[in-house]
Amino acid sequence: MSFLSSLTRTKSVDEVIHQNDADPEEGDGQLKKNLTTKDLIGFGIGIVIGTGIFTLTGLQAKENAGPAIVISFLIAGFVSLLAALCYAELASAVPTAGSSYTYAYATIGEIFAWIIAWDLILEFALGAAVVARGWSGYLAGVFDLPTAWFAEEGSIVNVGAIFITLVLGYVALRGIRESKWVTNGLVVIKVSVCLFVIVAGAFYVKGGNLSPFIPKAVPGDDDASQTLKAPLWQFVSGISPATYGIAGVFVAAAVVFFAYSGFEAVANLGEETKKPARDMPLGLLGTLGISTLLYVGVCLVITGMVFYKNLSEGDAVADVFEQVGLGWAGILIGVAAVAGLTSVILVDMVAMGRIGFAIARDGLLPPMFKKIHPSWGTPVLMTGLTVAAVAVLAGFIPISVLSEMVSIGTLFAFVVVSVAVLVLRRTQPEMKRPFRTPLVAVVAPLSVLSCVGLMASLAVETWLRFLVWLLLGFVVYFAYGMRHSRVGRGETAGSRR
Repeated sequence: MSFLSSLTRTKSVDEVIHQNDADPEEGDGQLKKNLTTKDLIGFGIGIVIGTGIFTLTGLQAKENAGPAIVISFLIAGFVSLLAALCYAELASAVPTAGSSYTYAYATIGEIFAWIIAWDLILEFALGAAVVARGWSGYLAGVFDLPTAWFAEEGSIVNVGAIFITLVLGYVALRGIRESKWVTNGLVVIKVSVCLFVIVAGAFYVKGGNLSPFIPKAVPGDDDASQTLKAPLWQFVSGISPATYGIAGVFVAAAVVFFAYSGFEAVANLGEETKKPARDMPLGLLGTLGISTLLYVGVCLVITGMVFYKNLSEGDAVADVFEQVGLGWAGILIGVAAVAGLTSVILVDMVAMGRIGFAIARDGLLPPMFKKIHPSWGTPVLMTGLTVAAVAVLAGFIPISVLSEMVSIGTLFAFVVVSVAVLVLRRTQPEMKRPFRTPLVAVVAPLSVLSCVGLMASLAVETWLRFLVWLLLGFVVYFAYGMRHSRVGRGETAGSRR
């Protein structure tokens, strides 16, 4: 078999569907089926509604989009919807713990599957660490805790971030049922407060604050277009930068896309869903629909309550109530932020454990990572290592500058899934598809183009960090994964080489 053929070998869809059967001689286990549509939506909202709504809204409205931050969220939501329709088809037809990693393995080849898996590890680990530090900061604000141990800047060890990571790591280790109870409870709290913001804030909206809805473009620094902090498209084209206007709306859309990152974690729970053919599409689309409505409502209200140039860059949702004389509401919103960020961290770590489990089951990581705890029913070693890594990142490294990497990782995963849908439609047209992506010949290519467009709006330095991470992944793959792949050794049925 040629080197190129080794890189593009695939697993059959039948093998993927039946691979969650226990393998007693290797000590594998089977993930327990405990989840329903309601639980999937709970997990989805748990990870989606968090940092984006509580921190990015005010910052991007003030710096790039003005009241048109509403449009930015709609653009990001539309791109996510295109990808969600593709995810829904694959997740209902091929319910598995590996999500886009496994979809790539069954369609475009092993090397692409490994790249996307490596990318997802970065996305969820970095996302959990960033949010853990944000959680610590909000907690300090609500209870007036010492900034030396809880602040993003100025602290050597962020004790709050380490604490919440370890507590939620224990919950993730104990099992999916315990995780869903905690997540669903936190989701009720933060959705209720988002509704409170929309309803109570609507009485203080002033039409003048929403005009102009799209602020006029303001020329920026010409030299900024050639720095590593410039968006990729701007760096390549050399076009003079501008703040606000249509360009500002799209720049904000690329940044606030972080707010939607993670909804695809629902697809990682396919093996633990009771009726995946029905529940996975409903879980994915339900998560996205509810989250988008809440995002748009909150954005419209806070930019209507206070002129966009007067928004706080750190805690805009709470601060607008302070500015209109409702200071008590700030405390309530701070508590909701703590709850919201808690659920994001938990779902991130649950998802990472499932991704690592799927990779190890295919032989691309050592077999010890696929062991399932006999009582808890979770991939205990992979989850434990995830918790330890996130605790170190969150506790010792200020990583706010890397938050855009979560967006680029998510968008890259969306591109792979959109391509995978088209490939499977061509290679396996007779495969049973409980949910079919409507107008797939239009939706899937449009999803790819939209994701690439948003990726091009991210900073050059983000692209460079992403490429370095991928190069490290290639080292791991060629040093271990390629030689130990179960498909490569002929240990899976129906693989194509």
